[in-house]
Amino acid sequence: MGKSLMYLLQTDEKPNRRRNLFEEAKKLDILVKDKNGEAYMVPNTAFDVGMLDLTHPLTAGWFKQILQEMVDDGVRGWMADFGEGLPMDATLYSGEDPISAHNRYAELWAQINREFVEEWKINSVGKEKEDPEETLVFFMRAGFRDSPKWGMLFWEGDQMVSWQANDGIKSAVIGLLSSGLSGYAFNHSDIGGYCAINFPIIKYRRSEELLLRWMELNAFTIVFRTHEGNKPSCNTQFYSNDKTLTHFARFAKVYKAWKFYRIQLVKEAAENGLPVCRHLFLHYPDDDKVHRLSYQQFLLGTEILVVPVLDKGKKDVKAYFPTGETCPWQHIWTGRLYKKPGCEVWVEAPLGYPAVFVKVGSIVGETFLENLRNLNIL
Repeated sequence: MGKSLMYLLQTDEKPNRRRNLFEEAKKLDILVKDKNGEAYMVPNTAFDVGMLDLTHPLTAGWFKQILQEMVDDGVRGWMADFGEGLPMDATLYSGEDPISAHNRYAELWAQINREFVEEWKINSVGKEKEDPEETLVFFMRAGFRDSPKWGMLFWEGDQMVSWQANDGIKSAVIGLLSSGLSGYAFNHSDIGGYCAINFPIIKYRRSEELLLRWMELNAFTIVFRTHEGNKPSCNTQFYSNDKTLTHFARFAKVYKAWKFYRIQLVKEAAENGLPVCRHLFLHYPDDDKVHRLSYQQFLLGTEILVVPVLDKGKKDVKAYFPTGETCPWQHIWTGRLYKKPGCEVWVEAPLGYPAVFVKVGSIVGETFLENLRNLNIL
């Protein structure tokens, strides 16, 4: 997995650099400019960067050539990071108002990346053209109205490595569901979050429990993907010990077990825009209780109900079974049936056994359970 950026850093002091993309872009005059006509150096954490002017006619071709070189080296996927940071006082080649162009910039960023993917498909031959494993994919975090038209996958940016609702594991669910209602059908978060803080007076470090619960959550999203975070040494990683590796392997299998349904939901999203992960009110709009839910639970399509553990130290969750549903819900781990619509029930959910339910009599549910058995998860 690679990473592509519209931000370019001066690399003169980097001893092992092969190319200085910043200087190349500067010579081509394809960087966003400040009011004085100089390359606009945008503050980015501990350093300043130049930003590609996506309205310049030379930018797309130059950047696609970089992507081509990356793909020629064997890369088949990349993070098309950033896209949201066009300065409000920048000067663009197009001459347009930077405030008006700010949101459109994210769309152009998605469009250039997607155009490269489509052009690569057209020009591919042999195994690259026939083998689905050779398909290119990119994911991004910035977006505006037309971004889903161009973006292949999205992720929710950099959550804190915490249990918080404002910026942590709970916010990952809120963002997942709200973005799904806004046309972003294929979205996900970094397993374990990203932002750690290690100051003397305040510390946010990814705990083992948080990482394991985030694995359980993301096994039921469109992408099951880890990230070491901004401070890897402060965070528990999936490879930290036997417990984390075993848990990761277990939920990679859970993720695999509903692949057949994920493919179906992706096709459905392409046809009608419905997200893969859905807030319950999309299918139970007349249930007032459903309208008060935020991060507590969600649906995969219509057939799987997920009630993740999102609080430290908790080993049970409160599941709500909506009114308007005629089929009972079956707990995947115990087989217990919940037949009464409109009721709340406390369900045990120790590590490794998040509260997940399938509709009784559902072909999707039966296939999912059978796949779990075949993978020795049940």
